[in-house]
Amino acid sequence: MRYRRAITEAEETTDVNVSPLIDMVFILLIFFIVTTVFVEETGTEVDKPQAASATQLEKNSILLAITAKGEVVYGGKEIGVGGVRATVSRLCQSEPMPVIIQVDQRANAGILVRVIDEAKLGKAKNVSIATEPGGA
Repeated sequence: MRYRRAITEAEETTDVNVSPLIDMVFILLIFFIVTTVFVEETGTEVDKPQAASATQLEKNSILLAITAKGEVVYGGKEIGVGGVRATVSRLCQSEPMPVIIQVDQRANAGILVRVIDEAKLGKAKNVSIATEPGGA
């Protein structure tokens, strides 16, 4: 005699529950978004000169730009030479940070010297000039 086994509805459905997998993916996504370091740009394009002695600097720094027209830019807004000291001192309140100046190679050297001086008076940790690696 053969016995037939009755298949119940509970045994018939064997779906995989993907809810924990989706939750884990979202948690990982949030973790990577929160821990990512975003590089802050100056918001303006400058033609930097090349230097053979160029080195990589710290990521946590204040980026200023001097355009060929002599405008001083921070965060996409023109602050002028007079706004450099206030901006640097405001950003260096908790701890001194380095200042990196991206200067166009056609910019006036006098403006560069004034910006360096204002950044040092604003309590910058040190002041560097951004260049393109390479050069002669």
